[in-house]
Amino acid sequence: MHELGIVFHIIKSVEQVAADNELEKINAVVLELGEVSGVIPDYLTDCWKWAAAKSELVSGSELKIETLPAVTHCDGCGRDYPTVAHGKTCPHCQSGNTWLLTGNEVNIKEIEAY
Repeated sequence: MHELGIVFHIIKSVEQVAADNELEKINAVVLELGEVSGVIPDYLTDCWKWAAAKSELVSGSELKIETLPAVTHCDGCGRDYPTVAHGKTCPHCQSGNTWLLTGNEVNIKEIEAY
């Protein structure tokens, strides 16, 4: 389960931001999660609840997840298309010369604190 490792990394990053900005308590963390990142949101939330309880700064905080759609770019025709619906083959020109543009991210978007 790599979700626990991701949660530990997020908490460490949030603790560093809090220290740099003299924050006393974190209310919530907003996470951008790519549609094809391979991270399971429910597992991430469960891991968050467990790990956050072990940090005084983050204890009781909420993990809010925003899903970023997966988009693939085709070098054959230059167009973008939804990855999940069409996979690696471009639906416009049938080229396989494609690459993932967005949708694999795991980013801290916002930290709600006081």
